[in-house]
Amino acid sequence: MKKELLSIGESLKERLVDMNRFIHDNPELGNQEYKAVEKLTTFLKEHDFEIKCPVAGLDTAFEAVYDSGKPGLSVAYLCEYDALPELGHGCGHNMIGVISAGAGVALSKVIDEIGGKVYVFGTPAEETNGAKVTMTEAGLFNKMDAVMMVHPSGFTTESGTSLAMEALQFDYTGRPSHAAASPENGINALNAVIQLFNGVDALRQHVTPDVRMHGIITNGGVAANIVPEHATAQFYIRAATKEYVAVVKEKVLGIAQGAALMTGATLEVSNYELSYDDLKTNAVLSETFNENLRSLGITEIHKHRKGTGSVDIGNISNVCPTIHPYIGIADCEITGHSQQMVDATVTDLAHDRLITAAVALAYTGYDVLSGAIKLK
Repeated sequence: MKKELLSIGESLKERLVDMNRFIHDNPELGNQEYKAVEKLTTFLKEHDFEIKCPVAGLDTAFEAVYDSGKPGLSVAYLCEYDALPELGHGCGHNMIGVISAGAGVALSKVIDEIGGKVYVFGTPAEETNGAKVTMTEAGLFNKMDAVMMVHPSGFTTESGTSLAMEALQFDYTGRPSHAAASPENGINALNAVIQLFNGVDALRQHVTPDVRMHGIITNGGVAANIVPEHATAQFYIRAATKEYVAVVKEKVLGIAQGAALMTGATLEVSNYELSYDDLKTNAVLSETFNENLRSLGITEIHKHRKGTGSVDIGNISNVCPTIHPYIGIADCEITGHSQQMVDATVTDLAHDRLITAAVALAYTGYDVLSGAIKLK
């Protein structure tokens, strides 16, 4: 059956390459990816997938499903397709969407006998709003038995980990006054923000080494001769697990309240972005994908480096078995979010690896649906 999947994948190459180039040449920012969605869903419709768009209240999110009509498991592939401002597809999302769509179509051609369903989800705005968080909260992945995607990179690397993250905004309100003539009448909101930063810096000694706490001041007042009435800081709080992020968050909130008490300012705390869970790679699914890559000639698979960033697929991985490996499209180091990556995604090597990644995903999906591996 895997020989048939390989043949199907190779037969799709021209179409997949054309879609990759189209999305590359027509970059769209998060939640504005209408051309990419149209291109991908048209392809999926042509291969008998049923499409829902929009989903989860997101205009450029979609759900595509091919149902064999027989009982069985459900495998999902994730499409990303948002670009970066000015740069374009500096993170290779043009390839990600096409790889997953290709994998889904290939797998759909061989499951009528074994049963089950193949899903392809369009997940917009990975670079900004993290639609996978919203889609997870909407329950779209609750019944999935495996969720997969492949990201382009310089080297082929196994699925690893990422940090959980909370994005906190601290708004302090004080009382304005003339900073020279009557400073005693003022309450300095900027002083509260500065004390927040000092407290967070002191906290760094008392958290585990995986923690990252980094922030900026987005509003520090309007003029040097006016005691700042309003001041705002935004922080990312990251750690290896969402449970420890919650612990660190409580410490930071205590510091923030202390800064308000020290200065007399009032405080409001909010989330300025969605919170991300840590990525939990399913070991069996990951090694199965690696073995399938090896069978296709990709024998050098790098061990993952401990994640220090955060990705929205982490939320999905806390709901169902998930992998997020990388396919090498240059066999050398490529800087993410760079023109180097933009250019690398449309080379002949990238197009060859696009098909390899799609077929490896299809192989792995077949292993799940056929019962060759057990994930739970």
